[in-house]
Amino acid sequence: MKPLMLQGHERAITQIKYNREGDLLFSSAKDVTPNVWYSLNGERLGTYNGHTGAVWCIDVDWKTTKFLSGAADNTLRLWDVATGVEIGNIGSNSAVRTCSFSYSADLASYSTDQAMKQDCEIFIVDARDDESFKSSAPILRMTVPDSKVTSLIWGTLDHTIITGHEDGAITQWDLRTGKSIESVKDHQGSINDMQKNRQGTMFVTASKDKTAKLFDVDDLSVHKVYVTERPVNSASLSPTYDHVVLGGGQDAMDVTTTAAQAGKFDARFFHVIFEEEFARVKGHFGPINSLAFHPDGESFSTGGEDGFIRVQSFDPTYKEFRFDY
Repeated sequence: MKPLMLQGHERAITQIKYNREGDLLFSSAKDVTPNVWYSLNGERLGTYNGHTGAVWCIDVDWKTTKFLSGAADNTLRLWDVATGVEIGNIGSNSAVRTCSFSYSADLASYSTDQAMKQDCEIFIVDARDDESFKSSAPILRMTVPDSKVTSLIWGTLDHTIITGHEDGAITQWDLRTGKSIESVKDHQGSINDMQKNRQGTMFVTASKDKTAKLFDVDDLSVHKVYVTERPVNSASLSPTYDHVVLGGGQDAMDVTTTAAQAGKFDARFFHVIFEEEFARVKGHFGPINSLAFHPDGESFSTGGEDGFIRVQSFDPTYKEFRFDY
């Protein structure tokens, strides 16, 4: 299982994401240019140039025609995937922390940070064409007074969005009324990442409190808990097996005190049902910041604080592995 090493960023990776078919891998980092790669051979296709601050979040739509990126330069930008041309951008009062297309990609949501006397806010905008995207008024604007949003996904049938917060809370928002309808606080630390399963019925959270948890999308009930001994930065569910992979490590400022051999920077595989760890994959020289399974379940990618993206293909032994029970 020799990984592909993708080196196109100068600073720490913030997020990686596959398109629906899995032939392209999009990446963003604390430098100013999101990249797109061929996932099969690691060749870099190009970059999206225009941001002037660290790019915190990215998303690509269902048809792989539009690409969304939010950054610390207080803008959310919409790009043409094929040409790299900027279609439109929306200015905000503080850094854009999360962004996501709805399933149909008619709508996009994004959240801004609590900073410079600005409250954290969630916006819903029309992303169907460049004119509607550029129009200054969002469809919906929701203020989050308590704790800032650190991760965001769309709920069932695009009727709701689910946000993870810095204080460990998870909130479900009704887009018809613009109000929160459910809130749970099952984590003690900041929620760094949330990713849905293939069917869109469950999602896995990754938290600073050293756990990842499996939630139901509709009622936010906890089904499973995956416990580690270091903060979890990202978690992803396999589309083909009952496996979940977790990545993390200590805070970036503590990294110099830890040898890579200490095993803190491995990607760790847990069985979704039994909550037991069954494999680890070494590789990065720093914490893993973002994880993604390939849509066909045959490989997975990790993006680290070291600025590298590693695309790992599974050996035949992975597919033959059966959990004893």
